[in-house]
Amino acid sequence: MNLMKWIVTYGCKFGLAVMCRIDGKEIQKVPLTGPLILYTNHTGTVEAPILYTQLQPRERVTALAKVETWDNWFLNWVFTLWEIIPIHRGEADMVAMRKALDALERGYILGISPEGTRSREGKLQRAHGGVAMLALHSGAPLQPVAHLGGENYGSNVKHFQRTKFDIKVGNVFYLDAHGQRVTKEIRQNMADEMMYQLAKILPEENRGEYSDLENATDKYLRFQ
Repeated sequence: MNLMKWIVTYGCKFGLAVMCRIDGKEIQKVPLTGPLILYTNHTGTVEAPILYTQLQPRERVTALAKVETWDNWFLNWVFTLWEIIPIHRGEADMVAMRKALDALERGYILGISPEGTRSREGKLQRAHGGVAMLALHSGAPLQPVAHLGGENYGSNVKHFQRTKFDIKVGNVFYLDAHGQRVTKEIRQNMADEMMYQLAKILPEENRGEYSDLENATDKYLRFQ
């Protein structure tokens, strides 16, 4: 890690620790090296820098983030320094997908939020199927990372209160199509099975679209 990147990363980590009470003990369950797709729930803006800095000293870490983030000069500078990949939401952004596949091929840990848009209530929304295709094309394993408390960050900052931010980490697994042609329906089924794994490490009140754990399947999941 070059000096500027080190200063910014650990400066952000210190600042976030001041503004938030972060329980990141389970980050140690994340492998030290990739390739790996870390997929998370999406509740706000603070989760990305917290997860990125908590993953250090894992140096080869990147993520997909909405291209609008680069409109902010400071985030533009930081995310470019961190090698975050901009993606256009609501369309098939093949440039972003190629960059993500290249990062995985080079052994990076790639962060992604399959829901696409944030849930202001902190409850899971239906995932998009794109993450399944990324996993299948790359052959990379996946690991769910759930976080709690980020949805309260904006309100807490306004009231000069620290935010409690907890991180939970699930098991590593692979997607397996079992030789089937992967249709849009199968891709969505895969994404849903992935999200149930994320829901299992969230409290019941945060599971949202994936609350019915008794209906969860793992037909397309292959655990290590």
